[in-house]
Amino acid sequence: MADLQQMRNIGISAHIDSGKTTLTERILYYCNRIHEIHEVRGKDGVGATMDSMELERERGITIASAATNVTWKDTEINIIDTPGHVDFTIEVERSLRVLDGAIMVLCSVAGVQSQSITVDRQMKRYHVPRIAFINKCDRTGANPYRVQKQLGEKLGLNAVLIQIPIGLEDKLEGVVDLISMKALYFDGGENADSMREAEIPAELLEEAKAKREEMLDGVSMCSDELMEAMLEDNVTEEIIRNAIRKATIALQLCPVMMGSAYKNKGIQALLDGVISYLPNPTEVTNRAHDLDDNEKEIILPSDENLPPVVLAFKLEDGQYGQLTYIRVYQGKVKKGDELYNTRSHKKFRVGRLIKMHAATMEDLSEAGCGEIAALFGIDCASGDTFCDPKLNYSMSSMFVPNPVISLSIKPVDKKSADNMGKALNRFTKEDPTFHCYVDPESNQTIIQGMGELHLEVYVERMKREYKAEVEIGAPEVSYREAITQRADFNYTHKKQTGGSGQYARVAGYMEPIPDPVEGEEVKEYEFSDEIKGGSIPNEYIPSCDKGFQAAMKKGTQVGFPVRGVRCVVNDGAWHPVDSSDMAFQSAALGAFRDAYEKAKPVILEPIMKVEVVAPTEFQGSLFASINQRRGIIISSTEDHAMCTVYAEVPLSEMFGYSTALRSLTQGKGEFAMEVYKYGRVPMGVSEQLKKDYQEKRKNEQK
Repeated sequence: MADLQQMRNIGISAHIDSGKTTLTERILYYCNRIHEIHEVRGKDGVGATMDSMELERERGITIASAATNVTWKDTEINIIDTPGHVDFTIEVERSLRVLDGAIMVLCSVAGVQSQSITVDRQMKRYHVPRIAFINKCDRTGANPYRVQKQLGEKLGLNAVLIQIPIGLEDKLEGVVDLISMKALYFDGGENADSMREAEIPAELLEEAKAKREEMLDGVSMCSDELMEAMLEDNVTEEIIRNAIRKATIALQLCPVMMGSAYKNKGIQALLDGVISYLPNPTEVTNRAHDLDDNEKEIILPSDENLPPVVLAFKLEDGQYGQLTYIRVYQGKVKKGDELYNTRSHKKFRVGRLIKMHAATMEDLSEAGCGEIAALFGIDCASGDTFCDPKLNYSMSSMFVPNPVISLSIKPVDKKSADNMGKALNRFTKEDPTFHCYVDPESNQTIIQGMGELHLEVYVERMKREYKAEVEIGAPEVSYREAITQRADFNYTHKKQTGGSGQYARVAGYMEPIPDPVEGEEVKEYEFSDEIKGGSIPNEYIPSCDKGFQAAMKKGTQVGFPVRGVRCVVNDGAWHPVDSSDMAFQSAALGAFRDAYEKAKPVILEPIMKVEVVAPTEFQGSLFASINQRRGIIISSTEDHAMCTVYAEVPLSEMFGYSTALRSLTQGKGEFAMEVYKYGRVPMGVSEQLKKDYQEKRKNEQK
């Protein structure tokens, strides 16, 4: 069983193309997990170890997070390599949910980009301490000092440099460690197998001393011990390292390291940093809720002798059945143990227990506290908690964003239909952001996801892995409807048939919920019961709530869900014989629809935060292309020969933008986007959407 002090669970996350997978490949090589380095878009046709899916190797992107484990200087490190594209954001969410620390990779030329901001927000959500690694210091235009400044300005991090580069761009030779005040060179042939310490070059000595003072000032703000040592002029390496470790784990500091993964520089020092500054499982507070005691919060100690508590954070349907990735928070899990799923209330036996290394696996007899392992053949959902049958704990699951784009898909023949069904069943189980349903009006199968790339990858996987030939319809944006003013309702539902009839009256008002403050989650719906004197009996109040919720699933403007509505019931009437749960649900549904038009409904559309990077000479064309798409330019920055434009653009206008951008910038531009908020649709577009919806309904009724 591994010593918990000698264990780290870390994730590697960053913006697209910052070099996450390349970095992981180097870590595997230096920890003797692989014996040959392969590149992400390798000419040797092998591709990076962690990109095990054929599609990932072809496109040179990571689609699914991959787990592996390595040993560095007697410390076991479990690593999860995550995707950079916002379309696969759930992979980052679920990885960060179960990790104790992370390496945030940044490009020394591009700096903090849109997806870096998203990843930082996710790390803060799960209180994950991180080390920043400024990669690609060998590229033209590399400037790690600017990136460190951006970490403070854009992400609000107390980013402190603990290394400075020896040379930059094509002159990058190594780094200076500001703690030990030694120069680190990475020699040993083509793959830089050894790290060599030497004296700091004379021309860098003054700069290194100045940067060390800056580092000590930054770290001492979080450590009284270091502050005292500085006043007494008694600063030792050990005191600095302890201060950095404590401040990093307490989320008060982000140590910044640097190098070049592609050129094999700085990786061994980064691994030392992971061991020195990121927490082991005992240094992280993990919480669960006791379902037998009003969901009281329980702190889970990392103790192997206690009953096991385990979180299932990712599912994969492979050729041998369902593979469930788990993180053990308390106790240990052995083959043959009986565990209890607190969501489905079912017990199961642990059959095969394995440890993953990308696509290969090795069998385990037990998984101890703090370990990441996988189980075979268990029926469960992503985010389920398994524990000893004596306990009934539930751990909070990960945050799942709502899908923003949908496509209709149609199988070509009967065989493809069966295979498509199997594929959809698997994908919806594995990925909580991928939804699929049959539209009751048009009878079409609709798939929903986080972006064009997300759905494109799943359609491609259907064809390759399931031999399901499908035709796809035009992409459709997930609009929402909302009300703009208060409206009263007083609705009576009466139906008389043979025997007892249906009777219910519901009165009150609906009003819009104010927009949330920055950083708060949006409230989709609120229900308030202000009944006095029992005009509606207590047992029928939940029925009213259900009726309103059913009405909100489909607005009358364009048939999309309604959001941001508070429904208040303050009066009503009932009948001792004819009133029922169904009658009150129908009355609430009718009341909502009655008042909805009076509340002046509007259509909302998803607005994307877009970041476009291209050579400076195309700046005018970029501005024009964003303005044509109803976009609002927020800011633009110029750096060397590149310019970055930040804008907010409606998702409906972003279809096909990658092709347009390529032709505008001679293939040199790239963009990234993520969902930012829902905004009101302009009048002209709104009228067109309503017209299209009415026509669609007429055609379906024919």
